[in-house]
Amino acid sequence: MRIKDIRGASPAVMGVINITPDSFSDGGLYNTPEAALIRAEEMVEEGVRIIDIGGESTRPGSVGIGVQEELDRVIPVLEKILSSIDILVSCDTSKPLVASEALKYGAVMINDVTGAENLEMIRVVEENNAALCIMHMKGCPETMQKDTLYDNMFEEVRDYLYAQASLCVELGVDRENICLDPGIGFGKSPEDNLRIMGNVGYFKGDYPLLMGVSRKSVIGKYTGVEEANKRLGGSIASAVWLALEGVDIVRAHDTKETCQALRIAALLKESKNE
Repeated sequence: MRIKDIRGASPAVMGVINITPDSFSDGGLYNTPEAALIRAEEMVEEGVRIIDIGGESTRPGSVGIGVQEELDRVIPVLEKILSSIDILVSCDTSKPLVASEALKYGAVMINDVTGAENLEMIRVVEENNAALCIMHMKGCPETMQKDTLYDNMFEEVRDYLYAQASLCVELGVDRENICLDPGIGFGKSPEDNLRIMGNVGYFKGDYPLLMGVSRKSVIGKYTGVEEANKRLGGSIASAVWLALEGVDIVRAHDTKETCQALRIAALLKESKNE
């Protein structure tokens, strides 16, 4: 699955469905296949091009779960959605076995917050000709916000992403199946998160970008809004900015509002200087 086929003619919105009890903004809302399907159907109506299903929380401070527990959460939901509606699905996982099973059930993309550092993950993606998002994270979710210092943040993040992408290509992954994510909120200070968002072109280069800022703490930091699900305004502003700056896939929780906003932003951009 090539990233350009997910993106289409304009930046794509990736809708988030977390099958977790402890995700930072929607944990517990979609823990049954039936509830997840209802949300997926809403997302399709709203205009998303791909849905990202995750069974393990990666919020700061979260502790990982076992393979079987993640499979038990993800696969029934994935099967329910793909047997009911026509939509592209990504699996948000860092476990090769979960990725392999998700692809067998019809997922077309793996969103790996650990940057495909596990060579078995790369093999799974290559064998299935799947799309892959390589994300930068300093450390692991449990510890990543305890050390957010860099000698040169821009270079370290970009060099890591491109090194991992090159490794994937060397091991047989089609380069057109790869996109990169600088990892907003994953081992970065609020200031560095803003700098990344303000300079996304620095990271794009030869690969498409997938980015998610939706409801994240960086928005709360600069708006004073503590509750994640009340950060809609900041989330929309961030999504529009990222799309206009060239991000190819924007990951979002509030998909109706995000799709509307990106549609109008694209029309305004097209009409400029006509």
